[in-house]
Amino acid sequence: MRAHDSDSSTTEDLVDVDPYTPEKPPATIPVYKRNEAPEGLATKRQLRDMGLRPGGQQVVAEVESRGPRNGFLYEIALAKPVRPMTLAKEFALDQAMAARQTCPECHEGTPADPTSYLNGPASPMAA
Repeated sequence: MRAHDSDSSTTEDLVDVDPYTPEKPPATIPVYKRNEAPEGLATKRQLRDMGLRPGGQQVVAEVESRGPRNGFLYEIALAKPVRPMTLAKEFALDQAMAARQTCPECHEGTPADPTSYLNGPASPMAA
């Protein structure tokens, strides 16, 4: 047995440190009751109704909801316009919704009618 193994002062100097523990506690954001959020803040759904999207900004607050999760609030001033729907996106969404709403045995693979698109059928030069 070595002399420093029995020395109690060396074992008291050891500290159990987790290198992945953040040095500061995580920042908290304010939580508002329903219909009490300040002007200038909106949820994703409210932004969408205004023709906007969060655009990569961070959540600035929460609003209490009736369900188990709160709604996130974003600054309207930092929101960006919604990207326009392209024919390719709409076609992909039509296919996804058709696959989601029909069973594999019943779906015959008929694509959506191109005349039902907002901008009409795609021209050959569109690509």
